[in-house]
Amino acid sequence: MSSEEPSVPIVCTDCGTETQVPLSDVADTLERHNDGKHDGEEVAEVDPALKDHLADLVAEDLGLFEDEHGAG
Repeated sequence: MSSEEPSVPIVCTDCGTETQVPLSDVADTLERHNDGKHDGEEVAEVDPALKDHLADLVAEDLGLFEDEHGAG
């Protein structure tokens, strides 16, 4: 491999586990864990702090924060 793929933190509060997986494996890893350990219930997830951070970045990129931080 010539470039290293970014990793994403996956957490499962029920199992008390946290792991890092390559970005391309996130969906399969979550599905496999939740199917095998939690009867398909979506318990394991991408680290909520990362999801919040990404949502903020997207909102900023879309200009949704301009009203709050812009003219005033």
